Amino acid sequence: MKRREFLKTAGAGLAASTAVAAPAIASMPELKWRCTTSWPKSLDVPFSASETISKYVAEATDNKFQIQAFAGGEIVPALQAVDAVTNATVEMCHTAAYYFIGKDPTFALYCSVPFGLNSRQQNAWFQDHGGQDLLNEFGKKHKLYGIAGGNTGTQMGGWFRKEINTVDDLNGLKMRIGGWAGKTLSKLGTVPQQIAGGDIYPALEKGVIDATEWVGPYDDEKLGFYKVAKYYYYPGWWEGGTALHFYINTDKWEALPKAYKSLLTIACGYANMDVQARYDARNPQAIKRLVANGTQLRPFSQAVMEACLKASNEVNAETSATNPDFKKILDSQTEFRNDGNLWWQVAEYSFETFMIRTRPKG
Repeated sequence: MKRREFLKTAGAGLAASTAVAAPAIASMPELKWRCTTSWPKSLDVPFSASETISKYVAEATDNKFQIQAFAGGEIVPALQAVDAVTNATVEMCHTAAYYFIGKDPTFALYCSVPFGLNSRQQNAWFQDHGGQDLLNEFGKKHKLYGIAGGNTGTQMGGWFRKEINTVDDLNGLKMRIGGWAGKTLSKLGTVPQQIAGGDIYPALEKGVIDATEWVGPYDDEKLGFYKVAKYYYYPGWWEGGTALHFYINTDKWEALPKAYKSLLTIACGYANMDVQARYDARNPQAIKRLVANGTQLRPFSQAVMEACLKASNEVNAETSATNPDFKKILDSQTEFRNDGNLWWQVAEYSFETFMIRTRPKG
């Protein structure tokens, strides 16, 4: 009897909850948003982030809230994604904020600065140290509400037609390099070029640029850089962990029902984890294939790294002296990084160093 009573009660409860949930969804507004991105569809990992949120938000709302993802160039050019959100051409975008440092250097701090936070430190700073709040306070100036939406992990140092043996080898080099790192390399004589991902290969092939960086083995193999540049350098000291973001027009965000805000935040959180998981799973095999195809792996020398660190510190100090937003957020990140690195070397670094040292050869 007790079992029958339990099943009867449970069944009634389930029916009641379903009856509540169905009208709740039915009463929600039907919305169709557009999300422009800075990626061609061929770069499937970063582009997948927008597809991920579209899928989960639609499923959770019984297709009441639909978000359609667009590749760079389909609505606006890849490097105008943020402008399209600010002026409400689209409701949201997915991009790397450092593409927009021409508006304000502070945009770099959403994404990555030389010798800055690694990916896990970034997530910790964003989520549990007030970083997201600091950035969104700044974002109000551009009608942007930002949510972290993916990370590449530490990137490679890029593809070069010639070896970089000394700091002098950087002088006069025309290099496609995004974001704040271009300012650093400019101090060493490099000529930085801001070029969207889908346009890099022809520029490198035709000699418009002498070198390029993008992300890492999986994407770089897809873009074919190994066919026109032999030397592949590491690490990408300018991008210890490159955070991608979803940006939503603030008016559109504020108008969303609370349930939709929660669903979109949760979906972006999943995409944030998923992007780096895909890169971490795919980069190892890709770098093996690149080496098999003749790519020459090269580390940047200690002298080059130290010269770049010095130049980076100079750029940050000069910018902080004239830009209060940049200084406030950079100071928060720097303090967090210094504490984080102390902890990192106690457990993470010692463990990984041992595992690399004892890895089977071959």
